[in-house]
Order: sequence, then structure tokens, then C-alpha cells
Amino acid sequence: MICKVSDLSDQVLYEFLSYCMSPVAERIETECSKYKTKTNRELYGIYLNNTLRGIIGLIRGETATELKHIAIHPEFRMQGLGSKLIEFVIKSTEINKLVAETDKDAVNFYKKKGFKIISLGEKYPGVERFKCEYSNNSL
Repeated sequence: MICKVSDLSDQVLYEFLSYCMSPVAERIETECSKYKTKTNRELYGIYLNNTLRGIIGLIRGETATELKHIAIHPEFRMQGLGSKLIEFVIKSTEINKLVAETDKDAVNFYKKKGFKIISLGEKYPGVERFKCEYSNNSL
């Protein structure tokens, strides 16, 4: 089951964000706070047997929605849960344009979901980043 969540404990949200962010505690805590206080932020969770197994976090903008975070519990990766979260967001949340930024390791995941991939070059020393863009208008 996938649904919008707003009542996650700080500890649970921190745990899931730590799966997809750099391990800097201050940055993770800042993102946790933003999901709890910013009205343009949305968080959806995927549950198996009534237990949270993954999250997808969005930032609604005027022209596009940013996929800010996607995280699956390590024991449940490679089971299609991330794909289900993306498909849910695209089909169920009235998004016309969805954008994400990622590293080389995740490019194929987004490509398989129909995202257009654009290299942003080496944003950080030795690290190439990519913009991934999905548009409902192109369907």
C-alpha cells in the first residue's frame, strides 16, 4: 500500500533519509525538519505488512515537482518498491513534470522509468551528476 504520510516520527524519517543522503547528521536533520514544516513538501510511503519499507519525498514547484528523496529499506531493495513509488507519484498526484538529480549509479533506474537524462557534469570533484526529467505531456 502506498499513501501520503505526515505522522512519521523524527527517528523513522531520519532513518529513511539516511539511506539516500550523505551521512552528515545536520543535513539529514534539516531535511527532516523541512518535511514537517514546509507546505510545498510531500512525503509518500510504501508499506508491506503494515510496516514502512520505503519513502519518496517531493517538493512542489510552480512549473515542476522535484523528486527530492527516494529511499528503500536496505532489506527490501531490488524488489521493485522504488519503481512502484515513482509510478504512484506519476499516476496519482497530478504531476505534469517530475525532476530529480542523481549520480551515475541511479541513472539506469530513472531511464527505465521513462525519464530523460541530462548530464550536469562534474558538480563535485570527481562526481558526475545527472538531471532526470519526466513529463506527462510527452505521453
